[in-house]
Amino acid sequence: MRVIIRALAGAVATVVSIPLFLTIVYAFVDPPSLAIMRRQAEGRPAVQMWRPLDEISPVLIRAVVMAEDARFCLHWGVDLNQMRIVLREAMDGEPPRGASTITMQVVKNLFLWPERDYLRKAVEVPLAFWMDLVLSKDRILEIYLNIAQWSASTYGAEAASQHYFGVPAANLTREQAVALATILPAPGARDPRNPGRRHRAIIQHVNRELERAPWVFTCLPEDIRP
Repeated sequence: MRVIIRALAGAVATVVSIPLFLTIVYAFVDPPSLAIMRRQAEGRPAVQMWRPLDEISPVLIRAVVMAEDARFCLHWGVDLNQMRIVLREAMDGEPPRGASTITMQVVKNLFLWPERDYLRKAVEVPLAFWMDLVLSKDRILEIYLNIAQWSASTYGAEAASQHYFGVPAANLTREQAVALATILPAPGARDPRNPGRRHRAIIQHVNRELERAPWVFTCLPEDIRP
């Protein structure tokens, strides 16, 4: 029995150590995305064109941060205020919901399964703290912008920019950049070229906040800040 327990403990330790080690590697090596790998394994198309942060529109970068995780520069990978709310809802028996930071989404896309459940959150949270400790904010954001899903088969800002607007991600106009950033929570339901009424309201909100809340971007490189 002890042999079985030790074997199981060793297997668990190995599984846990893999993302811890790979996170360090990804400080220097551009990582593959499990989401893209799963899609390709299913024989479905996936388009991705990796670009460094300095080849992506600064407006798009700021708009993504504002729309997806306005406290990105303030937390350590996990927004504890939002997590408290999620935990309270879980104790009340409510279904799991968002509260994912950009760092948590990177962890999910690189290492975890797509289904939303509390087990995934339990793994995601410590890995997000670890990622924020090991990687710079710039690098986390760069990885996110290159593996985020922007349409059924489009991953990364460069592929999305070319798919929707026919231009490199570096050449997006402000209007295009904000419209593109605000489809991320629902890439299958929103089209940046023809936003619906609710989407237009979100675009207007993000545009206002980009001007009113420059503190959101304090951890970003100076050439990206407003």
